[in-house]
Amino acid sequence: MRTAQVTRKTAETDISVEINLDGTGVYDNQTGVGFFDHMLDQLARHSLIDMTIRAKGDYHIDDHHTVEDTGIALGQALVQALGDKKGIRRYGECHLPMDDAQVRCALDLSARPFLIWNLELPTQKIGAFDTELVREFFQALSTHGGITLHIDQLHGFNSHHIAEAAFKAVARALRLAVETDPRKADAIPSTKGAL
Repeated sequence: MRTAQVTRKTAETDISVEINLDGTGVYDNQTGVGFFDHMLDQLARHSLIDMTIRAKGDYHIDDHHTVEDTGIALGQALVQALGDKKGIRRYGECHLPMDDAQVRCALDLSARPFLIWNLELPTQKIGAFDTELVREFFQALSTHGGITLHIDQLHGFNSHHIAEAAFKAVARALRLAVETDPRKADAIPSTKGAL
């Protein structure tokens, strides 16, 4: 089973992440940040990665550390669960429409983290959630998951729809990338022989 458990405890946050790459998208995410939980649920459901996340943070300051550190821990869990990456497809992409929004994601599980971010969230808040934290999460996920991650907004004027389309697009692309390639299930997907 391609599973992982990661715990991250700092002076600011206490986070545990459990994932199963070969799941069905079952989720139980409780970070104390309502909109973020909703986005993590979408990430699990549409990637088919089973995901259980528990987080406690310094909410009296803001949600920044909780969201960013969850991205760090989830990225570390992906690296752990993927192991040597033998047999994976490695690449994934998705164009995701959601009402007024359309977001495109392309990613590579390359171990070379890089984030290209072309999203414009027109409001500073979605409910009580700071919209700038969407980028912070994906930056942390990319860096600690070793993911080359491109996220581009093609259309959209509603911040909720744009953010949710981004999470779902990344989820669908991730689903493709972590799947086993039946034609090369015993090989590392690189001419270098390692990722």
